[in-house]
Amino acid sequence: MRTSLNNIAQTEAHLLNKQHPGDALLFDARLLLDTDLQANVSAQKQIYTLVQQYGRRQLKQEIEAVHQQLFTQPEHLSFKQKIARIFLNM
Repeated sequence: MRTSLNNIAQTEAHLLNKQHPGDALLFDARLLLDTDLQANVSAQKQIYTLVQQYGRRQLKQEIEAVHQQLFTQPEHLSFKQKIARIFLNM
């Protein structure tokens, strides 16, 4: 189990370019020789991509919720008008 955690940590450091040059070179050599490591690196890359996409989707939803609140609720009418004036004057 400990080796697995070390491999994950090393893979993460490699993918995020946080390795010392010597360690990066050694990892690249291991990557060429070890098909299991190649599969693990590929899977971890895919996981990072999915997490990033999920985070972006969540952020877009939060921004849309704020937008809806600011531009549709009557108590924010003066703010809506100020923003509209800014863009009309451009």
